Amino acid sequence: MKKNKENIHILIFTRYPAPGRVKTRLITALGAEGATRLHRRMTESVVEAVRRVEKPAESSRIEGVKITVCYTGSSRKEVRAWLGKDLSYSRQSSGDLGARMKGSIKEAFEAGARAVLLMGTDIPEITPEILLRAMDGLRDRDIVLGPSTDGGYYLIGLKAPHPAVFEAMDWGTERVYGQTARTIARCGLTMLELPRLKDVDRPADLAPLRRDPRFEDVFAGRSMISIVIPTLNESANIGRLLKRLSRAQAVESLVVDGGSEDDTCGIAKGYGALVLNEPGGRAAQQNLGAAAAKGRLLLFLHADTLPPDGYAERIRRALDRPATVAGAFRFKTDGTGFAMRLVERATNFRSGVLQFPYGDQGLFMEKRVFLEMGGFAPMPIMEDFELVRRLRRRGTVVTVPCAVVTSARRWRHLGVVRTTVINQLMIAGFISGVPLQRLQGLYRRGANRSASRRPSFSTR
Repeated sequence: MKKNKENIHILIFTRYPAPGRVKTRLITALGAEGATRLHRRMTESVVEAVRRVEKPAESSRIEGVKITVCYTGSSRKEVRAWLGKDLSYSRQSSGDLGARMKGSIKEAFEAGARAVLLMGTDIPEITPEILLRAMDGLRDRDIVLGPSTDGGYYLIGLKAPHPAVFEAMDWGTERVYGQTARTIARCGLTMLELPRLKDVDRPADLAPLRRDPRFEDVFAGRSMISIVIPTLNESANIGRLLKRLSRAQAVESLVVDGGSEDDTCGIAKGYGALVLNEPGGRAAQQNLGAAAAKGRLLLFLHADTLPPDGYAERIRRALDRPATVAGAFRFKTDGTGFAMRLVERATNFRSGVLQFPYGDQGLFMEKRVFLEMGGFAPMPIMEDFELVRRLRRRGTVVTVPCAVVTSARRWRHLGVVRTTVINQLMIAGFISGVPLQRLQGLYRRGANRSASRRPSFSTR
């Protein structure tokens, strides 16, 4: 008999984070926005813990894990944009909590699960080790139960549906765990009790979270932004950019240099930026910077691009909506002339209407999302285009209604028409499957064909 490759189903019960609809008992302490942000961070923390046990390579006792988010409060599209396309999603049924839990567990077993773990998202202390312990417990027990300090439970695991366990309970009270344990005993089932963990549902529960970096933005009121700047011989631009960036609060600058022969690195250090070295191309530079970033949010910025005043708060506001997976600014250059204005208009149409910004517009996203997407693909060219394509398939990519100002040096060097034609040929070639090394060669030949009359052109 062929074994089910996903023999354990983990169900995560949560609600889409919308102000005034989640963690309402914490609004007096955190405000509606803060309570919503806490619910969002706790859910993301639980999902991360579950992902870490999805494929435990060293464990032969687990054939496979299927993760399903059982949601309410929004559409599947928005919840999936928030938490990722690698998970399964199922809308919770109607009725009280017991009815909804019973329904989701029944669906999981009907889908082929041999065991089901169902858990909430109000327990910041949950760890992969506790989840593995719950899975182990179901080898020789009928049910595992994780009690919470408020008298309820944060996790229940079963090897069969057992609907009686979810019926006639005083949901939302301190009596739930005791009632459930007695029902389990009355049904003649064996049970393993997991460690008792703290539920976060009231203002008095918040104190331990203030020291937890996962929830720093809940109490600080804003997320830190890490700005990753790939460079190669940018001494003429890097100082001006870092000076502009320093005007914002709760930001850090990371300059990842590709082997500059000028004073790019020295200037960057003088402005207090963290300087890293990565000669492997812009994709590798940006991935290294993201790995070293301390902030919850990432902004990838070219050295010759200046962000608008107030850029940091605009990024934070844009990413406050969970279904927004990434964003960029409107596009403007320091060039002059009618043709340059047409390029800007076309770029802003592509970015705003088609949700397809490029790297010279300042791409930003949560670090969590960047890592879940696998970062920039190791490509010699078109790495920003490829990442945005994947981001668009996950959720909304917004364009902030204020502009960065990017140097027009590429257009001045080659001319507006020629630069535009080369860019469009690169896109067409990439979509058509032309090998990347060939595209890179074509790009460099097209950009440097007039080198006898103009200075050399850098693909960066």
